[in-house]
Parts: sequence; C-alpha cells; structure tokens
Amino acid sequence: MLDLDKMRAVAEEALTGSDMFVVELRSAAGNVIELTIDSDSHVAIEDCVALSRAIDAQFDRDVEDYELTVGSAGIGQSLKVLRQYKKLIGRPVEVVLTNGAKIVGELRDATPESITVAYPEKVVVEGSKRKKEIETVREYPLGEVKTTKEYLDFK
Repeated sequence: MLDLDKMRAVAEEALTGSDMFVVELRSAAGNVIELTIDSDSHVAIEDCVALSRAIDAQFDRDVEDYELTVGSAGIGQSLKVLRQYKKLIGRPVEVVLTNGAKIVGELRDATPESITVAYPEKVVVEGSKRKKEIETVREYPLGEVKTTKEYLDFK
C-alpha cells in the first residue's frame, strides 16, 4: 500500500523555497493519486511536471503500482487550506453556509477558526420607506461554512 503521508512529505519538501504549497492529496481505487497544489502567485504546467518527477524519483511505480496526477487548484474550486483563504483577503468570494444561505462579498479576514466577510445588505432604516443598502461585516465559524470559492463577476 502506498504511503500518502510520505508522498505528501516528499511533495512539501520539493516545494520548499517556492511560493507553492500542497492543497490536497487524495487516493482513489486502484492507487490513483491526485495531488493538488496552489501558489501565492501562479502555478505553471512546468511546476506540476517537476513536482511529479520529484515524487516519482522517491517511489517505484513498478513496486507501488500507482498513477499520479499533479494539478493546480483551479478557479471555481472550493478553498481547502488557510493559506488559500489568506491569499484572497480583499477579494470577492462566494460563501455557501451549511444552512444553504449563499453570500457574495469581500473576504476581510481568515483564521483557522473562522472567516470574516463584508457584503451589501438591504435593511429598513427608521424614517425611510425604502430599504437602504449598507455594508454588513460578519464573522462565520468554519463549522458553519460549507464551501468558499473565489467569486468571478463576468458582467
């Protein structure tokens, strides 16, 4: 059986000194391994190839009998690690809560326990007949967050 912890350690060591980091390492039936990486700037195809080769140098495919795919975290994928949240601070995100509510706003802060999002909300202001849009800033415990994705507005 392939040791995923060892593979993660090899990947993290190979990424040392760069702005890239491991997001996820998954194994499916038949020893199909998917390694997802991200970066504070960008991930090039050459980076994925180099990492794949570094891992292959530490494992024997004939003995372990595995298939490895190294890819970058794509736009539209859910954030999985704190470092991904940190790089999106000040940018628009789409947050889906466990109760089904969807919030689109600016990510203001991220900690291992929670995220803070600022978003426009229409509220009734005393003395006014119409609702006015105000900025709401709210902290959400990660236990209440189902998914968080970078929000891209194509309008």
